[in-house]
Amino acid sequence: MLRALVFMVGVAAAAAGPLPARAADGSGLFIQNCLMCHQSGAVGLPGQFPRLAGRITAISSQPKGRAYLIDVLTYGMAGKITVDDQSIVGLMPPFAQLSNDDVAGVLSYIQSLDVSPGGTPPGGTPPAGAPRAAAPPVFTAREVQAGRSATTVKSATDVRAERQSLEDAKIIQ
Repeated sequence: MLRALVFMVGVAAAAAGPLPARAADGSGLFIQNCLMCHQSGAVGLPGQFPRLAGRITAISSQPKGRAYLIDVLTYGMAGKITVDDQSIVGLMPPFAQLSNDDVAGVLSYIQSLDVSPGGTPPGGTPPAGAPRAAAPPVFTAREVQAGRSATTVKSATDVRAERQSLEDAKIIQ
């Protein structure tokens, strides 16, 4: 009887196919790699390290914005930026050593901080009758791999120039 049960479970598992790949632990990776500068909840330190929470969904809603976010993590960024009306001059180090799955996990985690489970922005509700914007899709390892292989190696100042073009296009505000 036990053999039959074990056999049936094995057949059922084989029929179901392989288990899906486990996504990277974006929260844990954020804590390990990003927390020191960007702080818990990705709220940043005004004037020193930019706030990420509440900003990434808007950037990642556009293909060029998604590519930029992958580039920031891969190549880092150097120069002056303005976030929340405060200038920040600094250097974000590259995290090229992170796997494609890890980069996707970190970006998806930060993206998840932008919208509450009810679909409203953090700390607020949309105006009455306002359409709710759908959250952009989570990042995938395949998307990160494609982004990383679509270009030659960039410098941190190249990524700053990429950001400027997104600011000019009002993708980053």
